[in-house]
Amino acid sequence: MKRSDYQEEITELNLAYLMLAQKMLREDRETAMFRLGIGAEVADLLEGLTSARLVKMASGQMLLPVFRFDDTFLAGLLAGEGRDPASSRLHAAILAAGKPPVGLDGKPAKRA
Repeated sequence: MKRSDYQEEITELNLAYLMLAQKMLREDRETAMFRLGIGAEVADLLEGLTSARLVKMASGQMLLPVFRFDDTFLAGLLAGEGRDPASSRLHAAILAAGKPPVGLDGKPAKRA
């Protein structure tokens, strides 16, 4: 059986994510931190990355973007499940907004 390591795909996704995160943070820091689910410490780190460090960070073996939910209820809402698919996404956004941002240590971070 052939095992794929997906390294090229992971690097490409990580690079796109990091570049988007930097752009969002530079244009509207508070909104970007909310949408990315990150705290001020992580935002500072991402904003300060040079192009070379950004590429180096992206080329690791770990997928950098993470799901902001860890339960099937929220996942279902994001997928449009529920009585009213149109309002399911709004309901999911409200629930996700209540989750704390993540710090560099992986624990909930303080909002700036």
